Amino acid sequence: MSKIIEGMESFFGRGAFESKIFADNTCCFIGAFGNVGVVKTDEGLILYDIALRLFGPRVFQEVRKFSDKPIKYIIYSHGHFDHCLGYAPFMEEIKQKDWETPQVIAHENCIRRFEKYRMLNKHQIWTYKQQFASVGVTMSSTESISGALDPTIIIQGNDTYKFNLGGYEFEIYHDKGETDDSIWMYFPEKKVLFTGDLMVSSYPNIGSPFRVQRYAKDWALAMDKMMGKNAEYLLPGHGPLFEGKKNVQDVLSITADALHFVHDEVVKRLNEGKWFEQIYHEMLAIYPDKFKNHPFLQPRYGDYRFAINDVYRLYHGWYNTGNPTNLFPAKSDEIARELLKIGGAKDYINRAKILYDDGKFQLALHVVDVVINGSTVTSERLIDAYKLKVRILKQKAEEEESFIAKNILKTGVSQLKAKTKELKKKRD
Repeated sequence: MSKIIEGMESFFGRGAFESKIFADNTCCFIGAFGNVGVVKTDEGLILYDIALRLFGPRVFQEVRKFSDKPIKYIIYSHGHFDHCLGYAPFMEEIKQKDWETPQVIAHENCIRRFEKYRMLNKHQIWTYKQQFASVGVTMSSTESISGALDPTIIIQGNDTYKFNLGGYEFEIYHDKGETDDSIWMYFPEKKVLFTGDLMVSSYPNIGSPFRVQRYAKDWALAMDKMMGKNAEYLLPGHGPLFEGKKNVQDVLSITADALHFVHDEVVKRLNEGKWFEQIYHEMLAIYPDKFKNHPFLQPRYGDYRFAINDVYRLYHGWYNTGNPTNLFPAKSDEIARELLKIGGAKDYINRAKILYDDGKFQLALHVVDVVINGSTVTSERLIDAYKLKVRILKQKAEEEESFIAKNILKTGVSQLKAKTKELKKKRD
């Protein structure tokens, strides 16, 4: 738990399991890695998301501090494991008290997501180890989607779903954003928005390196739709509760603007016949300060650089350089071996060191990779290359703001250190 709190939680500027009662004592915010929203009515409770399986007992305690009423509805904002697996303590209570099993509301694409996760379970675990291992956040079999509560009320397509509980009406909408199964809820009586990961209190999580397609334009339009509700509270999927109509409108507006911007500027350049490399570097150059400096658009989780990639891949195929050499590429180790015939491993390592000293870390990585990929060099030279790459990656990680990018770099360091240790062992 401590590694998770020190790693992920710190990026959202709050402690684990922060709780806050709001909206005339009808709602409760529970910060549990993936936030949980609770609505209290005379007839029972609504749980909007139920967090990780690991955090289920703590979430249960926080809910029961707020109310002892039975759970009537569980709503999955989307099917990511940090939002829909902490149900066990609630189901045990239902069994003990012989209560009616709650209805579980989700979008039809959530069911498809669960099926995909079951099919790719080992791959999911592998990607989490790659992306988050450096801060101790790894998906294990205990956090797999296997065993998740099956939805009983399934929202189809773009349908709006409305229901009543305890004299209150609730509205649920589907909009694509971080996922294609996301739904958000509005509580008109108390003017509360429950957004799931359509709002994460940082730059939107769009284009994450290990994750599937996101949807920038749909996401921006969802923000626009939410603004039309004139809500006074917004409970995000991650990060603090937003209170006050102006604060809610401001965070929705700037997020929508940022998403419209990255989408429309990439599309503009696609229509100008530009290839990805040119689009990417042009987009970095024109990123407005109003987004770059905004407190709720910092790359704590999502990142503008990732978003450029994501919009591009939504509209373009995998051939993204315009260079026919890359249509059917040779193996990288074969290319590296040929380059090492032109210049020796020592020359490449020395050049990479010069680039490193000049602060050109990315170029230094490309150069030292020639030695690493070449793999025919002596173990001594390869160890030198590994050590230099570790230095470069550590430097880049130190300067990197993006939580995801930082931890991918740190994971690379750990992997290289393991390879160095193995190589030394073989040499000795």
